[in-house]
Amino acid sequence: MFFLRLLTAIVSCLAAASALAQSPPPIAPGTASDTYFGTNVADPYRALENAKDPEVAKWFRQQADYTRATLDKIPQRQRIYDEIVKYGDAASARVTTLQVSNEYIYYEKRLANENVPKIYVRRGYAGAERLLVDPDALGMTDGKHNAIDYYAPSPDNKYLAYGVSIGGSENSVLHVVDVATGKETGDVIDRAQYGSPSWLPDNRLVYSRLQQLGADAPVTDRYQNQRVFLHKLGTTADQDVALLGAKVGTTNIAPTELVFAFNPIGSRYLIGAVVNGVQREVKFYAVPLAAVAGADTPWTQVTATSDDVTDGAIVGDNAYLITHKDAARFKLLKVSLANPDLAHAEVVLPASESVITGVAAAKDALYVRRMNAGISEMMRVEYSPGARAKKLQLPFAGDIDSIASDPRQPGLAFYMGGWTRLGGWYAYDSRTGKVADTRLQPSGPYDNPTDLVSTEVKARAADGTMIPMSIVHKRGIKLDGGNPTILYGYGAYGISQTPFYRPTFLPWFERGGVLAVAHVRGGGEFGEDWYKAGYKATKPNTWRDAIACAEWLVANKYTSAPRMAIMGGSAGGIFVGRSITERPDLFGVAIDEVPASDLVRMEQSANGVPNIPEFGSAKDAEGFKALYAMSAYYNIKDGEKYPAVLLTTGINDPRVDAWQAAKMAARLQAASKSGKPILLRIDYDAGHGIGSTKTQAYQERADIFAFLFWQFGVQGFAPGNG
Repeated sequence: MFFLRLLTAIVSCLAAASALAQSPPPIAPGTASDTYFGTNVADPYRALENAKDPEVAKWFRQQADYTRATLDKIPQRQRIYDEIVKYGDAASARVTTLQVSNEYIYYEKRLANENVPKIYVRRGYAGAERLLVDPDALGMTDGKHNAIDYYAPSPDNKYLAYGVSIGGSENSVLHVVDVATGKETGDVIDRAQYGSPSWLPDNRLVYSRLQQLGADAPVTDRYQNQRVFLHKLGTTADQDVALLGAKVGTTNIAPTELVFAFNPIGSRYLIGAVVNGVQREVKFYAVPLAAVAGADTPWTQVTATSDDVTDGAIVGDNAYLITHKDAARFKLLKVSLANPDLAHAEVVLPASESVITGVAAAKDALYVRRMNAGISEMMRVEYSPGARAKKLQLPFAGDIDSIASDPRQPGLAFYMGGWTRLGGWYAYDSRTGKVADTRLQPSGPYDNPTDLVSTEVKARAADGTMIPMSIVHKRGIKLDGGNPTILYGYGAYGISQTPFYRPTFLPWFERGGVLAVAHVRGGGEFGEDWYKAGYKATKPNTWRDAIACAEWLVANKYTSAPRMAIMGGSAGGIFVGRSITERPDLFGVAIDEVPASDLVRMEQSANGVPNIPEFGSAKDAEGFKALYAMSAYYNIKDGEKYPAVLLTTGINDPRVDAWQAAKMAARLQAASKSGKPILLRIDYDAGHGIGSTKTQAYQERADIFAFLFWQFGVQGFAPGNG
């Protein structure tokens, strides 16, 4: 493969863009507008919010067909897809979630020739594997696939509760299977999105369920009045008794708060968790199992929102709680569930330069996950009074993505990967003091490439803050300003961008591509302060940090504006959308996946209400001001020369409605004068990407890479002129 350099790339990009000069199907702008606190806000494409309108549905289909036809005309698009399949399926299987239940190991696994993960069980890591739940065996509904959303084994390993949904909707239906026989018990409960099942010692099931909505109920009611129920196997869900939630008992829970409950193994307490939508701080409650009595259950509040507790683990009658109260990088406290008093709680692990990101309880000790400059640490703290934390020797420097333990068993299991290696599932043996590969994840020939390198750098933001950036590429690339480059980021909810690697990115790297991950404010890389510096009124830091990182990449000759793409999804739509609307000259392409683009109107959607704690409300002046500033849709200017843009959405998306991407696409198509394509890619058997099949993920990645190579002028990708 021969690569064109900077001058040729600019010419080729312009030629390639003109090769498909015909426009996508337009939709007439409307006159909708609103006035917020004296500011008139025009919303010309509000009609696209009404998916039931036949004309809107027709426009969506036309957009999807136009985009599909356009992408299919890109030479070598199929070759890219074939390479993705080759690299992605080279390992015999991929193992994702894992849970430890006494001596049993449960996990989701997808074989290379399969499309969705299935649930397996084995006794010990070396035990014989047995298929337990196959979502394909449940049959298709309206031609849409099934996917597992969550699962939970009973403590005695007799039953497994799991949630399954269709078409990426995440609209889970809860099932129960007998572990010994693999047969369904017949217990089926709908409206179990975020069902979070947990088992009591007598094998009654505790789960969360959404309310039954009337036909005329507003969509904003969807996640309100959720409740925790207690279910006895063999009975119908209509007989289940509510234990926690709005208008249940005396806990004074608001209709907008989400509620969950679980019985930690070995504890005589049932724990209730109450969260205000996506807000990280949790209100915890506790009640002895013997006192559980339906709506009359006498819950004791353990933490308040003001205690800044975000996570925890239960050991017997004690709670070990992670909090950022007076500790921006978090500390770990111990409190009694019988007499909770956070003001006088024991500090088990004090705050440090590292950010505490998780805790798990095992028989021998607590295991605390920390992060330092994006690299994970694992601390082991024995239960004896005054015990000092000891750092485990990990197999390599990287990210611990998830942890699993059981209070009845010593040790810990965890998944670990890096920027240039896939990694796998590892286990710490407390008897030997060593970490070993469980071998649950088979190693593929492309899982640990030796010719990829990663570099950590920092870019200076507009206010002087140094923004970390992780850069991955093939060894030996030339810094001449001509490398195709993806600048990826997110910057919301305090979620950190930690090391990851996927073999399906190899077609990008092998053609000289660079991946730069920007650790912008709004993420959690440096704790609570970093998160809140890109939040609501401070949200502009998120996209201006992205702009600073893009400028650094150009200044240091990794790439140039015509050969740089900015990429992100969901809340990362703010990262992408506001970067290209503020600096359209800085990017050649934007990949805007399932994007939050209209934050002012998001509050009118089902998932908008739970997101008010993160973004704010347009019902107050300061909230509106921040939402208007972060909404890319309202910051598009007529006549501006915007980059080429590929927007993606799933028609069943429960998190960011498809109209968000649609309105953004329609506005850009009407406004941009660059002549570059603005494409809206719609998947009618997908949602937010969660629960999508392997083939769907591979096809989308092939579309993105082919679109990028076309727009960057890489030889052989321009439709019509090679």
